[in-house]
Amino acid sequence: MGAGEGGLTVEAATSEPAAAPRRRRRRRLTTPALLGLPVAWLAVFFLAPIAIVAAYSVDVLVLFPGPHGFTISAWRSLFSDTPYLHLFAKSVEMSLIVSAIVVLVAYPLAYFLALSGTKRKYILLLVLIAPFFTSYLLRVLAWKVILGDEGVINTFLFWTGLRSPEHPLSFLLYSRFAVMLVLGYVWLPFVALPIFVTLETLDRGLLEAASDLYASRLQAFVRVTLPLSAPGLVAAFLFVFIPTVGEFITPSLVGGTGGYMYGNQIVDLFGTGFPDWETGSVLALFLLAVIAILTLVFVRFLRTGEAQTA
Repeated sequence: MGAGEGGLTVEAATSEPAAAPRRRRRRRLTTPALLGLPVAWLAVFFLAPIAIVAAYSVDVLVLFPGPHGFTISAWRSLFSDTPYLHLFAKSVEMSLIVSAIVVLVAYPLAYFLALSGTKRKYILLLVLIAPFFTSYLLRVLAWKVILGDEGVINTFLFWTGLRSPEHPLSFLLYSRFAVMLVLGYVWLPFVALPIFVTLETLDRGLLEAASDLYASRLQAFVRVTLPLSAPGLVAAFLFVFIPTVGEFITPSLVGGTGGYMYGNQIVDLFGTGFPDWETGSVLALFLLAVIAILTLVFVRFLRTGEAQTA
């Protein structure tokens, strides 16, 4: 038995070094095979389009034939031509207001669904996400019917005698207010869901411990629930802010001249009868760079918050 066991030990010892190079070769072959397709997809459909847009922004590629060469004149005009920057600041301001208001509205709703203990919370959650089952364009067009001069709101005010037929509330449609209202309605479920998930996974034992230490509900919320739900709040804010800063469909349908945003300017530069792809590319890359920087800042803040609460 001793000799047999010794022979098996020697065979195992000699087979392990021989198997180690095979395992390393298998890992070298497996990693590129798994990552090759996603990296190729990213390069073809994300990095390559950005490179093409960057080439248009410096006049290396042009829409119309003619003499051209490398130039950064469009980039200079972006920072010297104040209307573009003013329009960008206006879009950022609108997006910040919409994001903040939607988060403030969605947080109590998600808090009720997650921590109220109601047995119908998943039914209510289904009602909350029910608008997702209809088209985005249909929802926006429905708001045109509601906010129009002869829409639901103005008709109701006329029936109740609060306004005359000759003086409808014209600010309800084709205005900055209309854009912010519709964007808030559209993105409310996107904000409520991550907050709901964060609150749903919250350790209820911490709230019980706070109650045992004679903390009031407000103190428990401020010192326990709110800090622990901060990651969900930041994620919800990003879900709204990033897409709305470059929004162009909703302002085109309900914004008019008062609700004109930065994304509409980019679309017009690329698609009007007299396109200017060089300036449009500069505006698009500037928007992409600002959003990337803000995202990194928010992620850094999120990681810092998680480290402090851990």
